[in-house]
Amino acid sequence: MTPAGNRGLPRVFCDIFCNVIDNYGDIGVCWRLARQLANEHGLDVRLWVDDLASLHSLCPEADAQLSQQHCRGVEVRHWAALFAEVTPANLVIEAFACELPERYVAAMAAQEIKPVWINLEYLSAEDWVAGCHKLPSPHPNLPLIKYFFFPGFTPQTGGLLLERDLPTRRDAFQSGGAQQQAFWQSLGMKMPSRETLKVSLFGYENTALHGLFDAWANSVQPVLCFVPEGRILPQVGQYFGDDAPRAGSSYERGRLRVRVLPFVEQERYDELLWTCDANFVRGEDSCVRAQWAGRPFVWQIYPQHDAVHWQKLQAFLKLYQAPLGTAASQAMQDLWRAWNGVGGAGNAWPAFAAARDELERHAQDWAQQLAKNNLALNLLDFYQKIGRMRAFEIEG
Repeated sequence: MTPAGNRGLPRVFCDIFCNVIDNYGDIGVCWRLARQLANEHGLDVRLWVDDLASLHSLCPEADAQLSQQHCRGVEVRHWAALFAEVTPANLVIEAFACELPERYVAAMAAQEIKPVWINLEYLSAEDWVAGCHKLPSPHPNLPLIKYFFFPGFTPQTGGLLLERDLPTRRDAFQSGGAQQQAFWQSLGMKMPSRETLKVSLFGYENTALHGLFDAWANSVQPVLCFVPEGRILPQVGQYFGDDAPRAGSSYERGRLRVRVLPFVEQERYDELLWTCDANFVRGEDSCVRAQWAGRPFVWQIYPQHDAVHWQKLQAFLKLYQAPLGTAASQAMQDLWRAWNGVGGAGNAWPAFAAARDELERHAQDWAQQLAKNNLALNLLDFYQKIGRMRAFEIEG
């Protein structure tokens, strides 16, 4: 697909609204989408964010004190309680049902050609998602229609966010010694020996952590674990008897070495995933990036009070592990369930480690399969389809 602005069509303006609930998950997805639409497809994008401090963690040049600024091709606006009067964009993306400001919705309804209003939903592998993808939802009082757009893992869904050059950059990094050497130097470390198992661990609070650390500390193979700053960090410090763990902290017990990393911008996090042999990830954004890395991974799904997250976890496992052999499939399921609160992660780890070669081959095949269904391309195709329909209605 060529950029939307290069097709002889009117230039597309896009507003993306993000209400930050999980510190980096919501804004992580929205920031990736905003940059991709602006820089790869030529849209004029405004990203409305209610918590600019979270964006600053992903994009250091973003100033949390500025209500309006431009960062990496995207206009960033502070979504304040008292919403400014603005002209709505042609394409309006309401991320994760965040509820648009009433003033903005009223302005949408006043447009002659109504904006294409999309609710970008949470990622799920559940069967019902395909049936709800692209469904319209008329506004109860205004002449507006909102459409549900579901990311997903099958061709019947909206796909996943994938930058145009990401597979090429990943492959070059994973096959290039010079790039990997530069990565390790940036951490102030020498490249680990071939026998060292490299693991990244980004997670929420988790009672299974200490059992997993015990398994790594007592393993035959040396383990180097990187922990980006986040909610699990206090438990890491507790394991090693440190009340104040922080970026730069290093620990060692038995065969396990742990290095705490500062929270890094998204491109640097991709490199961490690419260089590790296994990745523990959380929520939605890092889960998707782990899949693009083509490495075995373990997903800690965002816990929900009514336990519906278990249905989502099992739905993904059913889809993802289908091509695996019996032993590898069971090992993966046991560790994922343990990491999400059922069973002991330390007991489940050895079987997962033994199946790592098969899991890596599968991860690479899976990433190649997913790359055929690009969320940004699908979203723009849908926008243009609805836009043409509305233009014809006006002309008629």
